[in-house]
Amino acid sequence: MNAREIALKIINDVHTNDAYANVSLTRELRKHEVSDQDRRFVTELVYGCVKAGDSLDWILSQYINRPIKKIAPIIQDVLRLGIYQIFFMDKVPESAACNQSVELAKKYGHIGTVKFVNAVLRNAVRQPEKAVYPNGKGQATKYAALAYNHPEWLVKRWIKEFGYDMAVKLCEFNNTNAALSIRTNTLKTNRSDLMNILSAEQVECYESEWTPEGLVCQSHPAMDQIKSLTEGLFQVQDESSMLVAHVLDPQPGEFIIDTCSAPGGKTTHIAALMQNKGRVLATDIYEHKLKRVNENAERLGIQIIQTELLDATQIGDAYEQQADRVLVDAPCSGLGVLRRKPDARWKKSPALLVELPKLQIEILKSAAKAVKPGGVLVYSTCTIAKEENQTVVNLFLADHPEFELEKTGQFLPYAKQEITMVQLLPHIAGTDGFFIARMKRK
Repeated sequence: MNAREIALKIINDVHTNDAYANVSLTRELRKHEVSDQDRRFVTELVYGCVKAGDSLDWILSQYINRPIKKIAPIIQDVLRLGIYQIFFMDKVPESAACNQSVELAKKYGHIGTVKFVNAVLRNAVRQPEKAVYPNGKGQATKYAALAYNHPEWLVKRWIKEFGYDMAVKLCEFNNTNAALSIRTNTLKTNRSDLMNILSAEQVECYESEWTPEGLVCQSHPAMDQIKSLTEGLFQVQDESSMLVAHVLDPQPGEFIIDTCSAPGGKTTHIAALMQNKGRVLATDIYEHKLKRVNENAERLGIQIIQTELLDATQIGDAYEQQADRVLVDAPCSGLGVLRRKPDARWKKSPALLVELPKLQIEILKSAAKAVKPGGVLVYSTCTIAKEENQTVVNLFLADHPEFELEKTGQFLPYAKQEITMVQLLPHIAGTDGFFIARMKRK
């Protein structure tokens, strides 16, 4: 099976079975022995096609005279794969994009679809001007959505909130490749020594400007080939996510609750800052996710983490005023991490921003009940939507006068700020979008 066919299977899995692109990609690549060059090619095809989404379909619609949905799903993806190579991959000869797509159509279609695919793609090569995005008066939002591969409703929202130029920069940032960020496991090593170890393992990285444990990797081999990972010398975690445990500021010997803990990046960071002394309760509503928390804790050499299958909305009743500090890293729309999940932008909807805050407030209210007098409550999300962030915190505080908002920015390890809530915007901070607010029970 060649690289394009592997990519086709993955793309079809995403579109037909609602699979996650990164999960399907990893699973499929493990089934086949491919060269590093082909692995990179497959990855670029998959992430590129999935990320382009509606933009690819718009281009396709300029060359076909029937609704795309009336075409067999696998042939839709053959066409998307061909169109992506023709319009987005300069290094791929147009003839190769057409010929290989026709070969895929022969394998997965019939003589009629083979002729159809050939005609559509040859026409696209001959008349590329038909695929020029609309950019006239009143078309600015549509143009930005198509040109920068984002849903139009989301682009419209960001233009209203940030202005056109900043919205475009945000979209552009989301289309960049996210570097691998890792957190030094300070229970086993320090950042300087880890850099030397990683260098010997062909990992090129530099120190994070956001956290004292963070490293950003510029290049690295496949993760399962990095021995220091299996030895527990580091945890994969984005720089912005590493800030949360610092804002929580856990101390050795305390009892900490992490209410939505899986897969355990923040949980294990909390334990490391506690020097593996005290007790960390990690809860979640999925058994398989808690298993990942336990696996990470074991790999990192952490003994103080206890996992419990428990709904976050029930934390307060189960542990009323028992915890020194409680973290609510709430379920959210994930609008701050779109560059890491190429398929995610097409799975979001405005309805999410109406429904999620209800759950977030419910979890926050329950978690608050578990905080001791004088204790700390931290609320965080990986979104940039105000409805899920500042609005949730303000509504909670209005209903809970026993809590006061602290200057969250003062608890950042670097670049301390005199601000009550921290909101990192991806295109400005250069990290995942993240929100953090620290509150204290009076």
